[in-house]
Amino acid sequence: MTVVTLYTRPGCHLCDEARDAILALRDELPPFDLAEVNIEQDDGLLARYLERIPVVAVDGEAVSELQIDLDLLRRLLGTVRR
Repeated sequence: MTVVTLYTRPGCHLCDEARDAILALRDELPPFDLAEVNIEQDDGLLARYLERIPVVAVDGEAVSELQIDLDLLRRLLGTVRR
């Protein structure tokens, strides 16, 4: 199954908005897993993503940052309705 990873940190309102938008896609796309990663729990991720969150990755490849690109995410996850 495809994995969408959301790199986030506590208190990030853009991250909350990205999570909500990703979860809303579940009604229109084939199933996918959503994994959330708190960058504050890993010094390397914190240094890498601090100024760029939220970062969204699909199967390990970053596809958007700061603002989620829903059109790209739809294309990557497939547009076939259930």
